[in-house]
Amino acid sequence: QVQLVESGGGLVQAGGSLRLSCAASGRTFSSYAMGWFRQAPGKEREFMATISWSGHRTYYADTVKGRFTISRDNAKNTVYLQMNSLKPEDTAVYYCAAVLDGLGIINAYEYDYWGQGTQVTVSS
Repeated sequence: QVQLVESGGGLVQAGGSLRLSCAASGRTFSSYAMGWFRQAPGKEREFMATISWSGHRTYYADTVKGRFTISRDNAKNTVYLQMNSLKPEDTAVYYCAAVLDGLGIINAYEYDYWGQGTQVTVSS
């Protein structure tokens, strides 16, 4: 069982930056690939980025490639999403998710555990 808690969301102006964190419970965090997704009102949950258990492999959605960076610290049981050059269309609730032994998984239904989400609002 893995419990995930996101933090770091908030209100930021367009062009600004935010760093989201996702703290995981459990002693097997390093066995899980981690992903970040977002969901805007009236839209489906959208894949943003994923990182392998080791942190050596990362994958990004085209919409955020070059602006967002996913990273993890297995010693702290935490995964991060650094978001730069934010745009109003990045406004959404951001979720982290965990999948055991996954690599490059972009489909939300394949993830085993989810956090409660953190709101990111980008003003124009």
